[in-house]
Amino acid sequence: MIDEKLLQISSYQGEGYLPLVHYEKWRVAELRYCDELLPQNIKKLQRHDQTDEIFVLLKGNCTLFIADGSDSIGEIYAQQLMPLQIYNVKKGSWHSHTLSPDTTVLIIENDNTYDDNSPEQPLTPSQQKRLIELSTNESD
Repeated sequence: MIDEKLLQISSYQGEGYLPLVHYEKWRVAELRYCDELLPQNIKKLQRHDQTDEIFVLLKGNCTLFIADGSDSIGEIYAQQLMPLQIYNVKKGSWHSHTLSPDTTVLIIENDNTYDDNSPEQPLTPSQQKRLIELSTNESD
């Protein structure tokens, strides 16, 4: 057995988001399916005011929802993630995502990414409808 001081091995088999590795100013997490990320259950978008956030699809299907706008959510776009490509959500970009039940997404972000510097904005009924439409179009 290799001493954990030399090698840390982490994995996650649960639902949702869990940070697995913290090192100085960054952390690595896994995101997995959870019901709250079904398109019809997404009621808000969030942004990170101090950092970019990187997504890497390892397996399954994930659609990333991105919106423009600063103080409020503007136009919403959908991006189907391709396996092993790097998707860098830029600082200040409104975003959320939906995943199939078999999905694992690797997330890399600054270690100081917390709720107090990651505001959320509720979706209007028309924005919720748009998000559902986009997810349906992405799965066709």
